[in-house]
Amino acid sequence: MTRDAYGVPHLQAGDPLALVHLQGETTARDRAWQLELARHRFNGTTASFLGPEALPWDTFARQARLADTARQCFDALDDETRAWVTSYVDGVNSALPSAEAPEFAATGLTPGKWEPWTPLGIWLAVHILFAGFPSKLWRTHVAQRLGEEYLQLFTSEGPHTSGSNGWLIPGSATATGQAIIAGDPHRYIEHPGVYQQIRLACPSYDVLGLAVPGIPGIAHFGHAGKVAWAITNATADYQDLYAEQLRRTGSSIEALGPSGWAPASFHTEVIEVAGADPVTIEVIETDRGPIIVDHAGQTLSLRYPPRVLRRLGFEAMPRLLQATSTADIDDILEDWVEPVNVVFAADINGGLLHRVAGVVPERHQANGLRVVPAWESAFDWTGWKPMPKATVNGPEAMANARGIATPLGVEFAAPHRVNRIRELLHERSDWSIDDMRTIHTDTYLGSAHRIIDRLPELTDLSAEAVALRTELVDWDRRMDATSTTASTYAAVRKAVIARLTERFSILENPECPDIFAPYLDTLTHVSYALENLLESADLDVIPLIQGALEDVAAAKPRQPWGETHQLTPLHPLRTPLFTPTEEPIDLALSGDHHCVWSTSPMPGLADLCIRASAARFAWDLADRSASTWVVPLGASGIQGNAHHHDQLPLWLRGDLIPADATKQPPAANSASD
Repeated sequence: MTRDAYGVPHLQAGDPLALVHLQGETTARDRAWQLELARHRFNGTTASFLGPEALPWDTFARQARLADTARQCFDALDDETRAWVTSYVDGVNSALPSAEAPEFAATGLTPGKWEPWTPLGIWLAVHILFAGFPSKLWRTHVAQRLGEEYLQLFTSEGPHTSGSNGWLIPGSATATGQAIIAGDPHRYIEHPGVYQQIRLACPSYDVLGLAVPGIPGIAHFGHAGKVAWAITNATADYQDLYAEQLRRTGSSIEALGPSGWAPASFHTEVIEVAGADPVTIEVIETDRGPIIVDHAGQTLSLRYPPRVLRRLGFEAMPRLLQATSTADIDDILEDWVEPVNVVFAADINGGLLHRVAGVVPERHQANGLRVVPAWESAFDWTGWKPMPKATVNGPEAMANARGIATPLGVEFAAPHRVNRIRELLHERSDWSIDDMRTIHTDTYLGSAHRIIDRLPELTDLSAEAVALRTELVDWDRRMDATSTTASTYAAVRKAVIARLTERFSILENPECPDIFAPYLDTLTHVSYALENLLESADLDVIPLIQGALEDVAAAKPRQPWGETHQLTPLHPLRTPLFTPTEEPIDLALSGDHHCVWSTSPMPGLADLCIRASAARFAWDLADRSASTWVVPLGASGIQGNAHHHDQLPLWLRGDLIPADATKQPPAANSASD
């Protein structure tokens, strides 16, 4: 193994099994705490060292049967894939007991032994909320409080818990004549980071890309030399919530289904809680799926494809590493299950691929909108939808918006990011890999017009508000860190959101388990649905905008956007990003959630950035060694390590670094473990 100047591991071994073993071993050394936290999360045992705050997640993980689903999916793998995953786990287990991380001492946690299915459990826990089934709880809540006619009032077509930008530029529009694939996945920014830069080389293949710590191979973003690929979340709808009727007879439980009463599986589990008494929970599963809500008169089961099919799609992961063409990628992704992704791929022979990969059930349209009754056959799953494909005729973008995946979903991201990327891509036909930064860092806010275009309608304004209105109308609508007008616009938007939230106070304080409370927060939904609400014929928004403008005009002084819009990485122990001996880094950020440079603030509450690019990359099919990438922090998950956050200043500026070790200074390439 060698490491480049940024500590990124470049691994080489004699065969795929030895290589994936080395990947597991290296990841355990670099990300020990992160791996152990992930293992405990899917097993529902984090409260044993994190305390009562972790109990809601542990309860959900147990009741949703994540660990059991992972084990069943592992058992269903073919022998070759099972051996490959097991070799990764063996590598983790060989290094984890001696790995170091300050969090172990802080929590008293001792690294445990991984089971062979642990990577599948981690993958499942990471993606179980990707399809957004809690939105069905929200819509059902809205219909109950406001009426059925309001069921889709809060359609956000806005930011979700995950997302990405991605674009594919065919060789006809590049300076080299070969394709470029670039983008950036948007997630909550955590430390350690959710992506691991890595290179995997053996006689069978040589691939560099972004791995998920705890998962073998390179699933989502990779460059294999002759072919490269990238994904975004398709925002497909493939998880359903069913209202269940249960009856207990002695020690057994039955659930009412379309064919009448049928036995449900039932057992209890005990969750250990640091600093508190253990908690005993019921784990119930009906023919639809496991019960994940049994609260305030609601008994709801969750039906999701991996539990139904006993498959996650892990069979595709080792095969992706061996791909040499877009035809290979297309064939391999037929086995993909979770999550559902939009995929771009390109190869050196001019092959281009744009498709959706995953599994989405066929069922009643109402399943996608709300909780549906388990006892009515109309809401059963009846098959699987075909995965769409599209021909690439020129530069194309994907950003979680409506497009190729429209038949598979209900609610998508607003079109501002994808429209802006397409607009930029069509400005020229000689793109180079070094030009990708100009797209990654574009700060134009396409959604600003929803408020700004209403400002001329306001009357009887104070002199201060008139001046502020003029400033906003003349603004270039770029959310630059140095701009005071950008921060002013954000303040007006926040004030409008607060007033709209008051308008819908009847929706506050829904009855639900603690884990779902953030997903049913009125302020959050108003923030996400702001554009839709401002265009609603049922709301008189002019007084709300006028009041917001007056409030902001009266508040002085104003700060640049970057003074309040700063990166705030998350850590379960609330550990600060920097140690006391380190020089602080200015964490000011440009961008906003509807900018291509997507840096999402806390919805309606504060300007602090909690979600942004978890990585940026640009794959060059003409010369892989010219490809670039960057992550928010660094290659190491160990605080105090030189590579824990050495990429942060570059990421904050929007810069990228060479992805291939051969592009680093020779001295850096000679470093080895």
